[in-house]
Amino acid sequence: MIDLARVKLHLRVDGDQEDSLITEYLASAKSHVAMHCDRELVEESPVEPDQMGLTPDVEHAILLLIGHWYDNREDAAVGVTPTAVERLLWYRKRF
Repeated sequence: MIDLARVKLHLRVDGDQEDSLITEYLASAKSHVAMHCDRELVEESPVEPDQMGLTPDVEHAILLLIGHWYDNREDAAVGVTPTAVERLLWYRKRF
């Protein structure tokens, strides 16, 4: 499970001034991963073919994506996702 404390540790953020922003990034990253893979993210074991569990590699992709967005808030390139995120999710994507 990915919670705010884990994301802040990954981002090396102290204090709570940006908690709401980071929480929004977490929700957006989960949504992005689900849409990218065309699967519903579930915290428990997936039971349907269109579901995907939050396995360590998926969680890592979410953390990397949040880190990318946090560090590049004004990124001008449209549609650019970090290569590491793409590679971690490649085998989970439905075509």
